[in-house]
Amino acid sequence: MEWENQTFNPDFILMGIFRYTPTHIFLFSLVLGIFTMALLANTLMVLLIYLDTRLHTPMYFLLSQLSLMDLMLICTTVPKMAHSYLSGRKSISVAGCEAQIFFYVSLLGAECFLLAVMAYDRYVAICYPLQYFNLMNWKLCGLMAASSWFLGAFDGIVELAATLSFSYCGSREIAQFFCDVPALLHLSCTDTSTFETLIFICCVVMLLLPLSLIIISYTRVIITVIRMSSGEGRHKAFTTCTSHLIVVGMYYGAAMFIYMRPNSNRSPTQDKMVSTFYTIFTPMLNPLIYSLRNKDVAKAFSKVLGKRKSRE
Repeated sequence: MEWENQTFNPDFILMGIFRYTPTHIFLFSLVLGIFTMALLANTLMVLLIYLDTRLHTPMYFLLSQLSLMDLMLICTTVPKMAHSYLSGRKSISVAGCEAQIFFYVSLLGAECFLLAVMAYDRYVAICYPLQYFNLMNWKLCGLMAASSWFLGAFDGIVELAATLSFSYCGSREIAQFFCDVPALLHLSCTDTSTFETLIFICCVVMLLLPLSLIIISYTRVIITVIRMSSGEGRHKAFTTCTSHLIVVGMYYGAAMFIYMRPNSNRSPTQDKMVSTFYTIFTPMLNPLIYSLRNKDVAKAFSKVLGKRKSRE
């Protein structure tokens, strides 16, 4: 990042989302509670899937990757936000800002592709149940999961490199609680129109392409479910699909709202609210919607808990 006409500390200032009023103190405490729940729930999911051999299937492996991404995503933004609020020091170093941009964008992109992979997994499981372990073998499953991480990291590198090329002058106050690329665009004293076009292209690839694959997969799934003769099988398939689609709707809806609007139509207040939703609330909801109410996961939790009690 380049600064012009600045001889003082070039650190950025994160304006945050909370003030020191009773209402905002309560909301901050609520966010910390949600962060703690997300931290515990996602950590629990990763450990359960690793420890219980019955959960060593492609579906649960992909769920463990989702929990890991959510765990890293929420730890990228919330601890710094909490530290700034409690200490009153809102500055963030250039290196810290760069790290937040890279990890935040990388994890968002990786999760977009992983959700598409999970939709394909459900498509194969429901539409081709007898061929599931051939079509979703471990080699292919691992390759698709690794590709999600790689493509997300590539997107993070591209957006970080472009952001580093900007010149920043004047105000260093970022109207967010973390270093978000759209918020940084307002601080640049250079023309960012080319970069805005780049962001739009990245969004088409990272958001609309996976979303198209998800829609195609679940359209085929719904058609297959409707044709099922078994009422129990139809109910189970619909329950699974509904859970997945709720997560997809929340995640992609919020991400497209933030990254696919013109810079001129942005509102800092709206961006803060939506960013809070999918960086803090969604990582807490994902394990609840996807996994923790699943019977297999509940049995695994009881098994692990039972072993611990027997040792005591």
